[in-house]
Amino acid sequence: MSLKHVGILLSNELWHGPKNVILIWAIVMPLIISFVFSLIFGTLFSETPKLGLVDEDNSQLVIMSEQLSSVITKEYNNVTEIKQAVENGAVDVGMIIPANFDNLVIQGKEIEIKTFIWGESLAKNRTILGATIINLVRELVGQEAPVTIEPITLGDEVNIPWNDRLLPLIVLMAMFLGGLFLPATSLINEKEKKTLEALVVTPVSIGDVFIAKGLVGIILSLVMGIIILIINQAFGAEPALLIMVLALGAVMAAEIGLLCGAVLKNITTLFAVWKSGGILLFGPAIIYMFPQIPQWIAKIFPTYYILQPIITISQGGGDWASIATSVFVLIGLDVILIGVIMITLKKMRQFAV
Repeated sequence: MSLKHVGILLSNELWHGPKNVILIWAIVMPLIISFVFSLIFGTLFSETPKLGLVDEDNSQLVIMSEQLSSVITKEYNNVTEIKQAVENGAVDVGMIIPANFDNLVIQGKEIEIKTFIWGESLAKNRTILGATIINLVRELVGQEAPVTIEPITLGDEVNIPWNDRLLPLIVLMAMFLGGLFLPATSLINEKEKKTLEALVVTPVSIGDVFIAKGLVGIILSLVMGIIILIINQAFGAEPALLIMVLALGAVMAAEIGLLCGAVLKNITTLFAVWKSGGILLFGPAIIYMFPQIPQWIAKIFPTYYILQPIITISQGGGDWASIATSVFVLIGLDVILIGVIMITLKKMRQFAV
């Protein structure tokens, strides 16, 4: 492998990419789908998460919360008022700050905070507000505090709103349309033009071509995944972890794209494989949309190990401990696919010779 050759090929792919119809399709389609579903379910222009507070003393948490731009803070006089507000959906989460809270928490004494949750609130709003409450208490004390949050759901509970059920499917589509199709179609075009065979007598190797095309797929897949999450305000409390998972998923998408491009003869066959094999890619997202289906079935599909961390972080406020197993499995799958690509490359070199 030559870094110089890979760089030249990569710049060439990026320069000619905007003229590729597949690239435009891979970018536009997920955006259109995301905007349509966001408008249908009212999440594109959704309001800032709203936090209701009842302060039984003069806690600094109220002042600190009011200074935040990421949430809207509303004060209520008593428990009855805030419960009514939560049941009506006036706030997403209502919190009761007990008397002498600041002094007790600074002294390190265990405290239980009672919170009321509107059953129909968006999962991402709950995640944002939950993380906000923890961060405010941490900022007040200056370190981790022994505070337990007791959640009480009010109103009609919606376990998984439809906009949250559809988000994983849209993210997968965005990642694999670009990450898979771009390397695959580019390789197929190279084979049809007989340019790959000509590489045998040039300093550029087939491996350099694969790496360059794979990098283009990874970049597009990662960027589209990030854009979809930004549009849907679904980055959760751990954006760095989420980007890491998206990057590993983008690698898988590009690897599958390279294998399809190396094995398949033409674009028509590629689309046929996409239609027939789409269940292998999108199966976990479809299963997640319907909770009545046993969720363990999703673990059979390789893309589950992309979706599980994304769902856990963006919708459940998860951390590294809750996604570590899936991430390690995802890394293992990426390594296996690299091995399969190397075997495929070896066969292609022998055929070319």
